[in-house]
Amino acid sequence: MKNKYIMIALSMAGMVLSAQEKNELVSPNENLIAENILPIPKALAQAIKKYSETRNAGLADVHPNGKELIATTRFASTNQLHKISSPMGDRKQITFFDEPVNIASYEPVKGEYLIYIRDAGGNEFGQLYKLDLKTYESKLLTDGGRSQNSGINWKKDGSGFFFTSTKRNGGDRDIYYMDPLHPENTQLILEVKGGGWGINDVSDDGKKILLDEHISANDSYLYIYDLETKNLESITDRKEKGVVQTGASFGKTPDEIWYTTDRDNEFNRLAFLNLKTKKINYLTSSIPWNVESYEVSKDKSKLIFVTNENGINKMYLLDTNTNQYTPINKIPMGLIGGTKFTGDSKSLYFSQSAANSGTDIYKLDLASRNIERWTESEQGEMQPADMSVPKLIEWKSFDHTRITGFYYPASSKFTGKRPVIISIHGGPESQSMASSLGSGNYFTNEMGIAMILPNVRGSSGYGKTFIAADNWDLRMNSVKDIGALLDWIAKQPELDKDRIMIMGGSYGGFMTLATAYEYADKIRCSVDVVGISDFNTFLKNTEEYRRDLRRVEYGDERIPKMAEFFTKIAPLNNIDKIKKPMFIIQGTNDPRVPVSEAKQMRDKLKAQGKTVWYLEAKNEGHGFRKKENIDFQRLATIRFMQEFLLK
Repeated sequence: MKNKYIMIALSMAGMVLSAQEKNELVSPNENLIAENILPIPKALAQAIKKYSETRNAGLADVHPNGKELIATTRFASTNQLHKISSPMGDRKQITFFDEPVNIASYEPVKGEYLIYIRDAGGNEFGQLYKLDLKTYESKLLTDGGRSQNSGINWKKDGSGFFFTSTKRNGGDRDIYYMDPLHPENTQLILEVKGGGWGINDVSDDGKKILLDEHISANDSYLYIYDLETKNLESITDRKEKGVVQTGASFGKTPDEIWYTTDRDNEFNRLAFLNLKTKKINYLTSSIPWNVESYEVSKDKSKLIFVTNENGINKMYLLDTNTNQYTPINKIPMGLIGGTKFTGDSKSLYFSQSAANSGTDIYKLDLASRNIERWTESEQGEMQPADMSVPKLIEWKSFDHTRITGFYYPASSKFTGKRPVIISIHGGPESQSMASSLGSGNYFTNEMGIAMILPNVRGSSGYGKTFIAADNWDLRMNSVKDIGALLDWIAKQPELDKDRIMIMGGSYGGFMTLATAYEYADKIRCSVDVVGISDFNTFLKNTEEYRRDLRRVEYGDERIPKMAEFFTKIAPLNNIDKIKKPMFIIQGTNDPRVPVSEAKQMRDKLKAQGKTVWYLEAKNEGHGFRKKENIDFQRLATIRFMQEFLLK
């Protein structure tokens, strides 16, 4: 209680506020619906500014000349496109929208214009736009309605590109071709069934395209489509189950492809397939981790691939003539984002972050292996010493399964047993990695709270058996993994088992809600962000293009036995077991986890007299993306923690 702003807030709780006191508070903006949230002093907003003004720079695309690039970064409310023409040069902003822009692609020959994707209010119905780089005028290329358009895959001569769209019926992701100079002539190339289709590559002659069909985190298939004969040919066996085959690129001839697969292996390996002989050559078998992504140089002499090794990325350079590869050792330990070769195949741009830094863009000279920094994003007033560095921890679950996570300790300036936040990722096939906490460093450095980011069963990165270990009626086993973590915390001398908060988003929100009722006596409070409160209602109301993909993971609610199981485990139906305060955060326009999931949970908690805070953003979707909303969410979360975790 030493902090002045905490004392101000506590003195105001439950009181009628004077005009002067109201002026000392942070008010939600007109797009926010805030219910039951205690007063937030402006002094708190000022105190956190050191941590809330961080920026990151992501790589969108590299100009055909290899000498300039498009980056995504935020200078106002949202991420926008910026042009950078020299290392550490000015970031010239070229889009200025209220909605974020994170995906853009140069016309590949002259680079005179960009194609970018933007949605509205977080609804994820991404529309394609053409941005003229001389006039900076934007032109809408797609219908502007409730279609989802994605995947910009150019013909090599720049005459047009292929993309996917749900515009035919809202559920199936068909393949289209567009000349962006004449968008009115856009052609439907291939009708497909399902929302999991994507375009991987276009052949050099523009006559064939590689497609993949994503069924689940454990099943995906490859196809080749001949644009002249209109023949869709399976590359992989559609009847084969439990195998991932994705990310295909044409080799040096149209009869060869690179791709990644976990066939006959726990992890995704880089593979090379001869389409005529069907012979597969696995290229990375000596690395017992997933190949997460790869990029082929324009002359196809080199290939860069990135692995995920226990939550840390590593980059390797492969010679396609010999298939020999070596690690790029000069990259600091951390996470690696997008990779893009220059047109001359001599250099590679990539983005990288570490636990004590944000994300920035670098250029790698492939001959010398020298790395040149291109951006240095501001981290506010934070210094590396203010940032908690994670360490890998592990514990045994109820069935002796080994579970791991990343532990971010509280600052050493705090003494005694420290409170704990358990922050659970979504997906559920995502993974918590050794990344920067960003503004979350306020929790560790100023509030003395330790953070643990677990990777419960169902997380990616630990093999295909592990990723499938929570499917269907195994769902609650992942919640038991959190129960085992609570027991692990109780054994740590520096951690306070009586002050634990659970938080998570999307599927992590379900995990938060389920933990709140399964382990009510072992936690202090919980924060649910865009979480699923009942799989039956979630699957009924999620967008059509996602529904079948989610049924493969969670279970099919049309099967009576599965619907009965969903009813049994639904947090919505276990409100009576929830004993501790809860904060629910939601975007009105969420196409994935509809706002109804949050509202029904809030209403039932209120009806039973439980303590529930509620925050809804009318101009957001699946999580907040606009800085003014993110800032208020952060402040409200801190107030919630002050009141229910730290007291």
